[in-house]
Amino acid sequence: MSTCTFFGHRDCPSTIKPKLRKVLVNLIEHCGVTEFYVGRQGAFDAQVRTVLRELSAEYSRIHYAVVLERLPDKQLCPEEEVFSDTMLPEGMELAPPRYAISWRNDWLLKQADYVVTYITHSWGGAAQFAAKAVRQKKTVINLADF
Repeated sequence: MSTCTFFGHRDCPSTIKPKLRKVLVNLIEHCGVTEFYVGRQGAFDAQVRTVLRELSAEYSRIHYAVVLERLPDKQLCPEEEVFSDTMLPEGMELAPPRYAISWRNDWLLKQADYVVTYITHSWGGAAQFAAKAVRQKKTVINLADF
């Protein structure tokens, strides 16, 4: 059983969705990836969540979770928003709010065998964690490269 996580810029074009789907199908069918963890900041994470939801209907052996960086504020969340595919990592409540996303991203990286990214420039949190994944010898696939 292998695990995959994701890091990408907040802004990314919807045109990456077919590439993303192709990469994920390959990871499922040829690399044995069954667990997927994604964050919830920005367009990249939203696209990943959508594709994972679709693929989980096709591949019953895979599981995915949207990993939260804090508990959702029920007063700020619309009633129709569903949290059934979310999780909060153990220990997350101890992370100072200012560092919650970085703490969560470190947790994601610890779980991962594979990291799928959408990185087009070298600054920002997504690029920082993609570079960290490379340093940790994770298999990194950047959708911006093809």
